[in-house]
Amino acid sequence: MFGIDLQSRVPIYEQLYTKISGLAGRGILSAGDRIPSVRELAKELGVNPNTVSKAYLMLEKDGLIYSVPGRGTFLADDLSIIKINAAEEFRSAVGTARDKGLSRGDLVGIIDDMGVE
Repeated sequence: MFGIDLQSRVPIYEQLYTKISGLAGRGILSAGDRIPSVRELAKELGVNPNTVSKAYLMLEKDGLIYSVPGRGTFLADDLSIIKINAAEEFRSAVGTARDKGLSRGDLVGIIDDMGVE
């Protein structure tokens, strides 16, 4: 479920952050769900626990997860921040594309090509 691409140029901790927030944003993971501990996930993926810890720290800083000592790590009760962050990233990307000469039609065409409903 939390698969990563070891050949990617994207750092593993960023891949984990993106994967977990994406699964939560699409409803595959739900608010309050327990996610694997740092050690469990590091062992499962065959990566250094510090890498997983870095991803979890980013997720916690952004309010997407929280830890309960002795019980585990859980998705936050309010995951609306995922869509808010995605909208901000999208606006930034659209602004950059517009600055580089893409028109509204170009942008809509890209969205259509991606199969966004």
